[in-house]
Amino acid sequence: MNAAEAQEVKNLLLQQDDQFRQLVEQHHQLDHRLHELTDKHYLSASEQVEEVTLKKRKLALKDRMEEMARDYVHSHSRAS
Repeated sequence: MNAAEAQEVKNLLLQQDDQFRQLVEQHHQLDHRLHELTDKHYLSASEQVEEVTLKKRKLALKDRMEEMARDYVHSHSRAS
C-alpha cells in the first residue's frame, strides 16, 4: 500500500469508525500538549517526564491507528 492509498484508508476510517476518530483526536491532543512543552525554554523535571510519556503515548496511538488501517485493508481485500 502506497502513501496515497494509506491516506485514503485513514480518511475512510475517520468517516466510518468512531474508535479511529477517538484515537486521532487523542493523538492531536497529545501533539498540542507536546508543542506547548516544546515552546518552553526550560522544562522542569516533571515536565521532562511528561514530555517523554506523551511521546510514548502518541507513538502507541499512531501504531494502533496504523494497525487498524492495515486490518481494514486486509479485511476488505479478502472480501473483494
